[in-house]
Amino acid sequence: MLAPFASALALLGRYGTQGFALSIFLGLALPQFSAAARPLLPVTIFCFTTVVFMRADLGVISGLVRRPAKLIAACLWLMAAPALLLGAVFLVIGREALDPGLLLGIAMLGAAPPIMSSPAVAILYGFEPSLIIASVIVTTVVSPLVAPVFVEWLAGAAVPLDRWQLTLRLLIFIGGGIAVAVALRRWLGAARIREMKPNLDGFGVLMYFIFAIAAMDGVTDAALARPGQVALFGAVAFLISAIGLASACLLLWRFPVSERFMIGYGTGQRNMGLLVAALGAGVPPTTYLFFALAQFPIYLLPWLLRGVAARIRRREESADSA
Repeated sequence: MLAPFASALALLGRYGTQGFALSIFLGLALPQFSAAARPLLPVTIFCFTTVVFMRADLGVISGLVRRPAKLIAACLWLMAAPALLLGAVFLVIGREALDPGLLLGIAMLGAAPPIMSSPAVAILYGFEPSLIIASVIVTTVVSPLVAPVFVEWLAGAAVPLDRWQLTLRLLIFIGGGIAVAVALRRWLGAARIREMKPNLDGFGVLMYFIFAIAAMDGVTDAALARPGQVALFGAVAFLISAIGLASACLLLWRFPVSERFMIGYGTGQRNMGLLVAALGAGVPPTTYLFFALAQFPIYLLPWLLRGVAARIRRREESADSA
């Protein structure tokens, strides 16, 4: 009975980058379902967390841990670089120049761990994904302790935030995902999980589609009522993504180009939804609008950057064969 569903998921998985890009526009095109789907937002985030930990190659991660210098450097960069870059911007322009909701949204984006689809994007591009997988896992695990501190530091006194409540909710959220992932790994086994790769890729695309519908709640109405604000928030999101990618590619010159590229991708693409899900109804409307618009680079860049990634892959394959 499940065979047709598994085949459909595998088909979705084969068109991953196109599926990501299409999902965001389908979310905009179906505003009548967005409000109904919004309660599913935490469910999709929980599913992403569970699948990433379930698919983690513990052998590869243990190898990186035995020689941890590169992993430590990547994790420190992915945790600290976005917050420091945005903190420097806030010092220049001043927090008071920003709408408080936008300020909190940028702070949450800078403090969040890298987006959990980063390893999936690396695999779709044909890159060796071990470092980005391990980095996403480590930074996600420590995010309940680190992210609330960075949010409070970046937002400042302009935006009141219960840091300890956010920490507790993140611990419950991420800890629950890890517990379910461990149970699934024991039940299915590593070999079976590897065999299910196309299906799990497709499941990720399906979750992103549901996530996109939920995240787009109110965006169409806001675009019609406040097009200037929507354009500004979207431009800020794309600018942060570009700065994150460029900074890692320029400064992490000791890393191979493909690893720099994926670390840069993770620097600019942050799992803001994890913090939004943890805060729940406490997210201000303008912060939620920025969160929704910050999904556009997350959904579109895997498709937009595929040509650059292909050139990087061909160059590294040529260097290896030589």
